[in-house]
Amino acid sequence: MNLLDTRFEVVARRRPVDLVLPGDLPPAPYVAVTGADGPLTLAGGAVEISAGYDGRGWLSVDTGGRRPTRHRSRRHGRASAPVDAVGLTLTGTQATLLTREADRWVARARVDLEGRVDTRDEEWLAGLSASGGTAGRFGQLGLRDLRLVTRADGSPYRLGRVLLLTATSAGPGFFATAHTSVWSLDPDTLELAHRADLFFRRPDAPGVFGDHATHLVRDAGRWLVATSSWGDFDKSRPVRVLLASSTDDLTTGVHVLDTRVLGLPTDGLTSVAVWDPHLVRTDDGWLVGYVSASRYFRFHPVLAAGPTLDDLRMLGADESRRACEGTTLHRDPLSGDWQVLASDRRGEYPVYDLTLTQTGRLDAPYPTNLPWPTVVREPGGWLMVAFNGQGYGGRIAGYGTHGDVVLMRSTHHAG
Repeated sequence: MNLLDTRFEVVARRRPVDLVLPGDLPPAPYVAVTGADGPLTLAGGAVEISAGYDGRGWLSVDTGGRRPTRHRSRRHGRASAPVDAVGLTLTGTQATLLTREADRWVARARVDLEGRVDTRDEEWLAGLSASGGTAGRFGQLGLRDLRLVTRADGSPYRLGRVLLLTATSAGPGFFATAHTSVWSLDPDTLELAHRADLFFRRPDAPGVFGDHATHLVRDAGRWLVATSSWGDFDKSRPVRVLLASSTDDLTTGVHVLDTRVLGLPTDGLTSVAVWDPHLVRTDDGWLVGYVSASRYFRFHPVLAAGPTLDDLRMLGADESRRACEGTTLHRDPLSGDWQVLASDRRGEYPVYDLTLTQTGRLDAPYPTNLPWPTVVREPGGWLMVAFNGQGYGGRIAGYGTHGDVVLMRSTHHAG
């Protein structure tokens, strides 16, 4: 069944929310502790971050070198329902106090530690401890940027029939509070299960980062990991694509990976940043799909090819698009030809050939935000994995806490 002749319908939605994954604290600034009402504390060296709820959420930060500061939200600090638990998270440079009310976590206080504590410093992280409740690594408030874990030829990497996905685990705030995670998806029950978390070192900056919008590729006995440097988003530093390689089993556990910059061509384009990598190796070499931004946030799909990942040339770009990302390579099972799929904020999934000339569009429901078009052939039809822009955690958490995982199946021919 040709993908362009297929119609999809939504068959399930999933929203795994886990503030804390109990266990050892990770070697990355993505930690959490939950308890009854506080105080909850994260401490390392001379630094102590405490939080609790006494009718209004509060955060206290003591760095040992200046007067401690106490932070409350006048507008959003009070719970709107009885509080049965509180949580303190450190995600990137953000410390957040959340209350669990009516079976949902809501952010009630937040402080940016940038300039006060180097939360990405590996020595500081090694000495970090938590008290006051159940501690471990931070989980997620939502999932977005879902991609199939693939073999280098583009085929799904499966555990039996079970699919693996990388995702951006949303934190309680903007992009730098998120990180990369690995999930399993049972194609029969459509149940998701968390398996791993991936963090990154940069080639030109110290510390550990929660970079995300990631593609995980199995290539000749090793894993290639292509990610986007959203882990410290700052418009003064362009978002880049970073590449890591490992022989460890990256589909389970917690990993910190060394990276190098993957040079992606933008010849002839006005480009301030690149992100959303997707890698496939063909008989002729590598194909790499990605996004180029002419400014923040105006961006469009690009495709490059080359004999190696260090020798790429641009094949095409669709500069007519203003908000189009999730560039994904897909091989037509009938013709064997490669196609490029993308997601446009105007509400469609354009389909391109390898010159980035549009040849059609997917006939599929388009959730809110920019749901990447991840498709996989299953017995009896197609499965499509997407997401939406549904936030979580209230106004203090704000944008970046999305989304729901939206699962679709093919129904019949579109035309």
